[in-house]
Amino acid sequence: MKTLTKEIQDSITPEAAIEILKKGNERFVNNLKSNRNLLQQVNETSDAQHPFAVILSCIDSRTSAELIFDQGLGDVFSIRIAGNILNEDILGSMEFACKVAGAKAIAVLGHTKCGAVKGACDDVKMGNLTALLNKLKPAVEAEITTKSDRNSTNSEFVEKVASLNVKQTMYHILEKSPILKEMIDNGEIAITGGMYDVETGVVDFYEYD
Repeated sequence: MKTLTKEIQDSITPEAAIEILKKGNERFVNNLKSNRNLLQQVNETSDAQHPFAVILSCIDSRTSAELIFDQGLGDVFSIRIAGNILNEDILGSMEFACKVAGAKAIAVLGHTKCGAVKGACDDVKMGNLTALLNKLKPAVEAEITTKSDRNSTNSEFVEKVASLNVKQTMYHILEKSPILKEMIDNGEIAITGGMYDVETGVVDFYEYD
């Protein structure tokens, strides 16, 4: 696979950027990873980087975005935080990635069996983690189909909350960043979301309405 240059980045449409992620996940699931010379990519990205996407995902050790989407050095901006939550610093990072560095797509990636989501479902309070888990509470509250066992012992409830969290985060990115919303409205970038299954490696993608 070629190292991304400015010319290649410019030629990628927002829709194509999302398709690259989808095809990369297909390769990952089928154990057909692209042939890359990573040391060569170190060399070729030493002066500049031209990633085609920015990915917000969880810190979970099983959810490395570069591996899940079969990408190399210089291909994607990777933002990782427990529960793939959103805050001002992350929004600023996304604005840099898209407006300044030329990324063509934003992907919000949740995953099954997420410990942060479980913690929010159980209303865990622990040091600085409390404030982080509070950012997941809107998704817990928005899941109204589950009437009983609204805690981490109910795996179906946990996955519904995780999925809602991804969709709410996609919405909040554009609600809280006029810069990114304008780029979306102008067709300069695209946004997608997805849930990674830690048992199969498959990403189920969501489109943004």
